Amino acid sequence: MVLSGAMLLEHLGWLEAAGLIAPALSRAIQAGQVTYDLARQIPGAKEVPCSVFAQRVVEMM
Repeated sequence: MVLSGAMLLEHLGWLEAAGLIAPALSRAIQAGQVTYDLARQIPGAKEVPCSVFAQRVVEMM
């Protein structure tokens, strides 16, 4: 869903904002605090609520 939002921003011409999302999402995942769906696939990851994961993505921007 987050990457779909980035695609929408690109479509709307807001390229700077769109360009911040994918790298921030990647860094947030690499930090190891992820939502349930990712935590069960990443060894050693800590499961956190969606709101906490979203905050991590914003912090990585």
